[in-house]
Amino acid sequence: MPKLLLAADSPLGHVVNQQETIWNEIQWVGEIGNVASTHVIMLVTGGILLLLAMLLASKRIRTGGDTEGNDRYVTKGRLAQIIEVMFLYLRDEMIQPILGEKQTRRWTPFLFTTFFFILTLNLLGMIPMQDFHHFLHHFVGKDDYLPAFGGTATANINTTAVLALCAFVAIQIHSFRELGFMGWLDHLTCGLTKGPKGLLLVVPIVFAVEFAGVFIKPVALAIRLFANMMGGHILLATIIMLPSMAQLGLEPGGGSWWAVSAATGLFAMALTLLELFVAFLQAFVFMFLTAVFISLMSHEEHEEEDHDADDVAAEVAAIH
Repeated sequence: MPKLLLAADSPLGHVVNQQETIWNEIQWVGEIGNVASTHVIMLVTGGILLLLAMLLASKRIRTGGDTEGNDRYVTKGRLAQIIEVMFLYLRDEMIQPILGEKQTRRWTPFLFTTFFFILTLNLLGMIPMQDFHHFLHHFVGKDDYLPAFGGTATANINTTAVLALCAFVAIQIHSFRELGFMGWLDHLTCGLTKGPKGLLLVVPIVFAVEFAGVFIKPVALAIRLFANMMGGHILLATIIMLPSMAQLGLEPGGGSWWAVSAATGLFAMALTLLELFVAFLQAFVFMFLTAVFISLMSHEEHEEEDHDADDVAAEVAAIH
């Protein structure tokens, strides 16, 4: 029964990065080391799928020739229509009110690449390929069976750290471009150096807090994405394992065991829908907070917009 339930000895086995894969059996890959882990394969697979999907969608969104009449303005295909609606809504309703029209045009490529890449990895992680590996491992009865891919790459702190590092670099590029080095330093003091002389005593404290915040913000992005994806998948794996664990105290095939199995199945279905929502939510939160952090390092004329963006960011963060 554990084989049919895709159960492992530990729920971590369903989500952790597997270093030993069939790809490392290739001679030229094996010479480098165990570089082709399951999460690395998922990163490459997600990148390729995202590139192909966007190329396909862009062709179907693009305005056609004059011979097509009014139909040339109609987006063709369900995938292209979904991507277009998501793009327009997020750009016009979420990003542009925060960054303004000019900065939205500048940072939209980066922000939406981040959003759709994280979303692709999150959705790929919901496909139980890691569990299928455990099933084959037990069903085939081969101890040396190696997986080809599987797992959620965004449930790996190394992946989210690199994504956060990209966001950190983007934020600092915008900061120095908009404010310059001296303006960047003045921003970290909240402008207190231009205020009353008595406030100079608190400038070192304010600067230390703000300077730490420069690094804490991307770290928070990395930990939030990692923790939500890892925690959700561990919980789902634990729930799915309950019927297998129930065999220790219940008669397999008995009425109580079937009741536990039925309840587990229904709860797992509901939790899967919640995980699907979280996959979209976490991709959005990462992109949105990156946009907020970029907007906070703009010129003073955007100060009112920055405060509004900060309030919205606090509301989004409160969800978690």
